[in-house]
Amino acid sequence: MLLDLGNDITKVRDKNDLIVLFSDRIKSLMHFTHTIVTLIDRKDETYKPFLLDHRASAIKDHPEYDDMVKACFPLDEPFIQSVLAAGGPVDFFLADIVDAPQSPAFLRVNFEKGIRHVLMTTLRTGNQPIGFIHIYTDQEGGFSQEFKDIVQRITPQLSSAVSNIIKNEEILQKENEKSFLLDFSNDMTAVRSREDLAVVVKKALRKLNPEGGYVIRKINEDGVTMSAYLYDTGASAFDPALLERVLSEKYPINDGLQNRILDSYIPLLFNVGRELLRGYNLSYLDLWENMGFKTMVGIALRNGNANIGLLWLSIDEINIPILQGICSQIAIAMGNIMANEDILRRQAEQQLMLTFSNDITGVKSKSDLDHVVSNVLQGLFQTRIAVMYLLAEDQVTLRPYLFDRQFFQETEVAEHEEFYALNINEQHIKLVFESNQPILMDIDENLEAKCLKLSIQREQRGINTVYASALRLGEQNLGMVWMLGQQISGPLLQGICAQISTAVSNVLAHEQILRLKKELEDENDYLKQQLNNDFEEIVGGGEAMQQVYRLISLVAEINSTVLLLGETGTGKELIAKAVHNASSRKEKLMIKVNCAAMPASLIESELFGHERGAFTGAVERRIGKFELANNSTLFLDEVGEMPLETQVKLLRVLQEKEMERVGGKTTIKLNVRIIAATNRDLEAEVKAGRFRSDLYYRLNVFPIKLPPLRDRREDIESLAGFFLSKFSKSIGKKTVKLSANALRQLQAYLWPGNVRELEHLIERSVILATGPMITEFFLPHATRATTDDPMRPSDLPLEEVERMHIIQVLRRCGGKISGIGGAADILGIPGNTLHSKMRKLGISKADYYAH
Repeated sequence: MLLDLGNDITKVRDKNDLIVLFSDRIKSLMHFTHTIVTLIDRKDETYKPFLLDHRASAIKDHPEYDDMVKACFPLDEPFIQSVLAAGGPVDFFLADIVDAPQSPAFLRVNFEKGIRHVLMTTLRTGNQPIGFIHIYTDQEGGFSQEFKDIVQRITPQLSSAVSNIIKNEEILQKENEKSFLLDFSNDMTAVRSREDLAVVVKKALRKLNPEGGYVIRKINEDGVTMSAYLYDTGASAFDPALLERVLSEKYPINDGLQNRILDSYIPLLFNVGRELLRGYNLSYLDLWENMGFKTMVGIALRNGNANIGLLWLSIDEINIPILQGICSQIAIAMGNIMANEDILRRQAEQQLMLTFSNDITGVKSKSDLDHVVSNVLQGLFQTRIAVMYLLAEDQVTLRPYLFDRQFFQETEVAEHEEFYALNINEQHIKLVFESNQPILMDIDENLEAKCLKLSIQREQRGINTVYASALRLGEQNLGMVWMLGQQISGPLLQGICAQISTAVSNVLAHEQILRLKKELEDENDYLKQQLNNDFEEIVGGGEAMQQVYRLISLVAEINSTVLLLGETGTGKELIAKAVHNASSRKEKLMIKVNCAAMPASLIESELFGHERGAFTGAVERRIGKFELANNSTLFLDEVGEMPLETQVKLLRVLQEKEMERVGGKTTIKLNVRIIAATNRDLEAEVKAGRFRSDLYYRLNVFPIKLPPLRDRREDIESLAGFFLSKFSKSIGKKTVKLSANALRQLQAYLWPGNVRELEHLIERSVILATGPMITEFFLPHATRATTDDPMRPSDLPLEEVERMHIIQVLRRCGGKISGIGGAADILGIPGNTLHSKMRKLGISKADYYAH
């Protein structure tokens, strides 16, 4: 039997077949349940299962069976030491030893499954123990001496067989390692990019540990931190937020773990829980604990003698040759990939800079500048200008010009312009202007507040530093730019800022040209509009007009505000021109605004101008009439029609001598003389709440009341002659004259429309005239004063109103009562009736000749 067993053992190839063969042969001699072989690991001073008879095992259904076959047991405990000390097989009664101190757990498990005895003997190669044979039985009698002798005799053969199996496994392991590394090497030959490398590494490491994960970190350009390069979470569950934070974080090389790996030429094994207990406050340890990784292997990645990164791998046992072979090729591939990436990056940078140089030359506006600069900064550094400041005219204040609209609205910056302004005397501003290179600054609370709330962007992007660079044109400082970023190249940024400076100078010059051009066009258009209107000299030399002339001469040379009062058509605009032309401002154009000719929603923009985007339809900046009239005269016609909300702003301009455009925040100083005109009774408007009293008192500095035409009959003839000559020439006729009868008609008419009505009547009559003389006018039968005359009393008794009206008509008719052009003809009543009314009302010649 022993000879047959020896022959069969020599044919065994699978190690577990050996124990099955052994059990089957021996069971013909003695009853037992199952047998196993354990091997000694001298490195750890432990022994662990090696050959198992799973088919016959009495404990295979025990809950702890799977743990038992993977466990390692210490060699220094009393039970196994007694086996080593024995010269041959030793029989143990489990009931006697199962509860002994340091008794191995597999004895208790076997005892719980009904095993009563175990026969143990040591396997040796030469004099060196290599393992143990365990034979178990469920019989109370134990093992006979004859059986022990047989086991003693076959132990050398089993020792040789086990030794051969170990050697064959070592050979097979080395062959598998070579095959593994050869396959890995073949796969690596096709790697050209980081994505290719990720696929190959994942495939290889999954073979070593199918459930585990890994991360490859590379050393950053700063030489003191490391960042994730490739990773795989394996089959582990994890917190996505924690994973994202760990992957995006930069870790110092000298964190207590990574520096140890980079200094070692062999892989190092770390227990995650133990490192946490030792006080390493590292987020990646927290992540690994969260993922359930108990042990991690770290191995340096070297390209030649230079460290380029490291590999962290979740695995329980270290196979040094395989890991070193894998990492060697990973390091070479990473070096090649990063070198290729650097070449491609430099080529892309050169292309971007070339495109930028071409595009920047065509920049004409602020929006063009923003677009071109944003493109190059995003392409090169994955960032934008956080804020660009330009020096104000005082050469001391820096004001925001461009800023990142991901976080800030233009209206917000405009409303808090003074808060966001900088001063060149601030310490960090001096540093920027004094440096010839872009400088890197830490973002503190002061810097956050001044640089457009960089704290918001820092929280969003996880950046604690900001790059600042001066903008210069030659030796002249234009401003500076602030940028957030972690991979900004100083030399590249310096070159970009040099071109930005030139572009900014061009944009500012272009904006100035456009602004001046717009102002010139506005003034030119207004001048053309004024020149298109025929200038009319003031006609009339009667006593009423002489009083007006005297007032004009008194006020013209000073800059006092003038308020022109009078009915519609009395020539208020002509008087305003006369005041302006007689003043020291006559060299500049008088600007006119008709406050009644435009909607209330537009009058504010007309007066004060507006900024682009101030309201719907405001597609460009517009200069208002106040700015056009600076150092000149502004004529506000029909000022009584101005809306109350506009009156408030007008009052502020009159008081403060300054204004702001609609939608603007810049205060504009003014030197404007105001001449206002109205046909309304402003005092009555103030009482009615339709006109502000404070504005009225501001305007009513020097009032001039223009007489209606019905109160200046002596000027009708000269006015008619002026209009006859004017319109005769305009239509190509010889000058048309008036007959005496026609002149009497004009003098007898009440003229509710005043001079304007006379002008239009003459123009119409000249056009209709068929001969050289106009003999008769077709006048409206207006027998009473116009209802819109604000100067006429409205609260007198009817009889008194009638008396006053008859006296006024008699005065206009020069006391003539009857006949054509007489008072009775104008009043539309017979002459006798008029005489009766005059007696009844007590009207005498003294009343109508007293004037």
